Amino acid sequence: MQNVADRKLIIGTRGSALALWQAQYVKNRLKNECGLDSELEIIKTQGDKILDVPLAKIGGKGLFTKELEQKLLDKEIDLAVHSLKDVPVEILPLLDLAAITEREDCRDCFLSMKYESLESLPQGARVGTTSLRRSMQIKAFRADLDTLSLRGNIQTRLEKLKNGVFDAIILAQAGVKRLGIDVENNDMGICHIVPLDFMIPAMGQGALGIEMRKDSPYFETISRLTHKRSALCVSAERSFVRELEGGCQVPIGVQAVYENGILRLRAMVGLPNGQEILQESLEDSMLEEDKAKAESLGKYLAQSFIAKGAKEILSRARDMAFA
Repeated sequence: MQNVADRKLIIGTRGSALALWQAQYVKNRLKNECGLDSELEIIKTQGDKILDVPLAKIGGKGLFTKELEQKLLDKEIDLAVHSLKDVPVEILPLLDLAAITEREDCRDCFLSMKYESLESLPQGARVGTTSLRRSMQIKAFRADLDTLSLRGNIQTRLEKLKNGVFDAIILAQAGVKRLGIDVENNDMGICHIVPLDFMIPAMGQGALGIEMRKDSPYFETISRLTHKRSALCVSAERSFVRELEGGCQVPIGVQAVYENGILRLRAMVGLPNGQEILQESLEDSMLEEDKAKAESLGKYLAQSFIAKGAKEILSRARDMAFA
């Protein structure tokens, strides 16, 4: 890459409609807030290429980030835009998150052509989801439901719902909102889109992470795009998962909320069948800038989970996923 101050920066992104929306959002902010011009480069990741296997069975870390990170290391792109929930908690030494954007609604949501809610689904209904975390919570809520693997981009998943492969599917509310999908505005005939307040989301869900080389001359400038409150919450969540030695594809839910100087962290760990779950919460007062204190809170809560057998539960969860 040229090392010229006024050149266009190259943003690495996956190629789905949602990923491109997210990259364009960052591109616009780079221009408007940092005075930086940029262009997009689409990069296929392992998670994009393997669509016939549940994510948990593929194994490994960075299924949706590794190829973008390699491009950063090779100096072929300047920054990579990720859904933060896909970014492993251990980042390569030469790289770091330059910015964490303001979090969109971090809840999961229920979508169906004809059923109004999880409660109204018939016995044994087929519910599509990509994640063991969602399966765990759905099965704990209603053990009779049949949770099935749902892969592909949002449009592909919606097509499967429309074609009757599933009675309902569970998606991240942030992605649904970013693509402008609602009951009044979708060409699929989806009649019910309901946020699920009872479910605990994945770490970082709803936020974007901008990853860069630490030695990039643009690192500090682009760090201005960070939303402090979102970054504080995400720091606690990622610290919790890091201490548990968990990853993006294991059944861990964790959510931090910061209000009136108090950071509240709730989390759950369990088996994909929902038959065994640990759930706990913790809170502490802190300043919006106090990332280290947020990380300590996440670590402390994780240690409480570990003392109650969380690592053993996660080991069994992995065995169940690969069975």
